Amino acid sequence: MEKKLFRTTCSTELWFAIFISFAITWIFLCFDYSTFHSSNNGVLASSLNPNRLLVKHSAAARSVDLESDTADPCSGRYLFIQDIPSRFNSDLIRNCQSLTRGTDKSNMCPYLVNFGLGPEIEDSQGVFSNNSWFKTNQFLLEVIFHNKMKQYKCLTNDSAMAAAVYVPFYAGLDISHYLWNPSISVRDSSARDFLSVISEKPEWKRMFGRDHFFIAGRISWDFRRKTDDVSDWGSKLRFLPESHNMTMLSVEASSWKNDFAIPYPTYFHPLKLSEVVEWQSLMRTKRRRHLFTFAGAPRPELRDSIRGMVIEQCRGSSLCKFIDCSSDGVNCDDPVTTMKEFQSSIFCLQPVGDSYTRRSTFDSILAGCIPVFFHPGSAYSQYLWHFPENKTAYSVYIPVRDVKNWNESIEGILNGIPKDRESAMREEVIRTIPRIVYADPRSKFRDFEDAFDLAVKGILERVEDVRRKIRDGKDPSEGFDDPDHFKYTFSRKI
Repeated sequence: MEKKLFRTTCSTELWFAIFISFAITWIFLCFDYSTFHSSNNGVLASSLNPNRLLVKHSAAARSVDLESDTADPCSGRYLFIQDIPSRFNSDLIRNCQSLTRGTDKSNMCPYLVNFGLGPEIEDSQGVFSNNSWFKTNQFLLEVIFHNKMKQYKCLTNDSAMAAAVYVPFYAGLDISHYLWNPSISVRDSSARDFLSVISEKPEWKRMFGRDHFFIAGRISWDFRRKTDDVSDWGSKLRFLPESHNMTMLSVEASSWKNDFAIPYPTYFHPLKLSEVVEWQSLMRTKRRRHLFTFAGAPRPELRDSIRGMVIEQCRGSSLCKFIDCSSDGVNCDDPVTTMKEFQSSIFCLQPVGDSYTRRSTFDSILAGCIPVFFHPGSAYSQYLWHFPENKTAYSVYIPVRDVKNWNESIEGILNGIPKDRESAMREEVIRTIPRIVYADPRSKFRDFEDAFDLAVKGILERVEDVRRKIRDGKDPSEGFDDPDHFKYTFSRKI
């Protein structure tokens, strides 16, 4: 009886164990199954990442996490640096003795130290706040930009991944050899060689150069000679066929839509945001004893320029500081001299000179001095990626359409600006400082957007617009290099 009872008990326990195992298995299966079907409130669905796919290959299986791909901080921002012969960049630096600043025959070698920033400024007058100040030459933007590009966090060696292609052609330094050469063929020779090289690269074939860009440390007009008349200025680089498809970023843009203006280099090249904030705070507390200041030299040969009247009115006003940059005047290449006066002024006059724009505009903004413009081409139709969209928020505009018929008083206009508006404009100018400086290329932990970052962002958006046209079946050349001569007229409302 005991054995029978034992067999019965074992049998019952066995069936019970089987039943429990089955029940547990069924519950687990149901729970697992539920994870594949989202409930109405989406709670259970979140337990499975819908972007995680398993792709099987013949050799092995590997998981591809699409979520991690979309989280790539460089997605859509990768840049490829095109390899070009050294004659178009580094050789120019090595042979810096042959590079001059223009009519000044001194060579550029002293300015090429510190990655193109120039020698550090020895400030004995307390004008500058820290060691991030350099005697930077205005024509070295190409070198500074290239050195900053080498530190760009989203570089790729795979051109197929690149959103845009940067071409390190030192266009301004190259043309400086030939600008005064009477031979048209000599002036254009290097440009033709460069375009021949770049258009043969495999990267060119994808968009025929419309995703390519380069930098020019000179104004765009130096590369837009319209005729083959020897008396015409500059090279023909931007009118050669292949060049039409490239975008050029220069210190002053032309009236064609494939040229964009980015800031002239200033003397300030901060390593980090705290240095910028320190400088901004200092500029807010400066005592400004001059109502307005003008730094420049007379241009008697420019008959239709306002510059002569600006100098005349400045000299005739006890509220204006005139910094005479002529050969018999002050050495305006000395950053301490000019920056000290800009810091002591409320308004800084920026009339048209040899061209529409001036490096002085950026030096004065750096000093917290409100710029005063007399022509829309001096700023408003230029630095669209860097200056505030609201023009009147950071500057004063005194339009001079006809110098011969202009009889306004600059002092009267500036004196009539309410103090609260003046303070608001100065604050906007000071807030603009980080957007117009080029941070030190050697900075490894920079924590703010500078002029370089905004230029890269602008070019990426431009190339993406071209790609969008291609995806929509439109002609990518439409509007890419069209002229827009109205941008330099007074018809635009400021």
